[in-house]
Amino acid sequence: MKTVQNITISNFLLQSGEVCRINLSFQTFGLPIGMAPIVIVNHALTGNSNVAGENGWWKEVVGENKVIDPQKFTIIAFNIPGNGYDEIPENLIENYKSFTTKDIASLFWKGLEYLKIEQLFAVIGGSLGGAIAWEMAFIKPKSIQNLIPIATNWKANDWLIGNVLVQDAILNHSINPIHDARLHAMLLYRTPESLTAKFNSEKNGNQDSYKVESWLLHHGEKLAGRFQLSAYKLMNHLLKTIGESYSEKDLQNFILSSNTKIHQIAINSDYFFAPNENIKTHNLLSNLTKNITYHEINSIHGHDAFLIEYERLNYILKTIINAKHTT
Repeated sequence: MKTVQNITISNFLLQSGEVCRINLSFQTFGLPIGMAPIVIVNHALTGNSNVAGENGWWKEVVGENKVIDPQKFTIIAFNIPGNGYDEIPENLIENYKSFTTKDIASLFWKGLEYLKIEQLFAVIGGSLGGAIAWEMAFIKPKSIQNLIPIATNWKANDWLIGNVLVQDAILNHSINPIHDARLHAMLLYRTPESLTAKFNSEKNGNQDSYKVESWLLHHGEKLAGRFQLSAYKLMNHLLKTIGESYSEKDLQNFILSSNTKIHQIAINSDYFFAPNENIKTHNLLSNLTKNITYHEINSIHGHDAFLIEYERLNYILKTIINAKHTT
């Protein structure tokens, strides 16, 4: 694992009007800065900056001889401030409702400015990370060559906003908040078909409990054991803020002012970021630019397919990254 580095950003102005001091931590992988094209990998809700290596949460995508290869690229992954990965209590964020995905994207650009990086070969991320990638592109429309948002969209829909409310209520009122919120979340990340294929209504041996119940309880206990409550509140809240500063007209203006190539990757069974909404985005923008492609992963597993269907995901990414890298 690469060493976690830290940048202190003083007097950062949030969209809410509050001013705060932020510790922005990150890890780098691959070739030194200035020696290769730069790829930014934005982590998902329960992820972190450790994207590669033995314990890397996205090691099936980022790593030697993988599609995002540290032998070819400089790879940078920032931690969303307050995600708890640095395990420093004072870096946790309690006023979580003051933050937005646009704030996080702005902080990532602040980090890149500190590293004296102005141009990026690619920004990629799944789910919340992909949404922050969209926000980064909106802020600097001429600084990203390839935008690769996976299992996400540029704006939160009503279904997502509603589920954020339910998660927030659980996190603020349950006696076992992270555990119980995770039970609910796992059902949103998967589909009925996925759970049927995995468990088929089977019980645990001679016990009265079902295997699906044990699976959910395991995920609740696992997350409660490694995640801070304030971090989960923040990550959940950020989902509802995706694109809230922008309208469809802003999206169109972004496209008209940018040369960024957008490569949408959706999942046909995704409940969180439905493919029909990604197709709507694609159709809206493809009327204005040829710099946009749409890919769809067919899977029974729902939103989490971007963490399961690696063979299909890597095939799509190879057609994007390898082709662009060799031109």
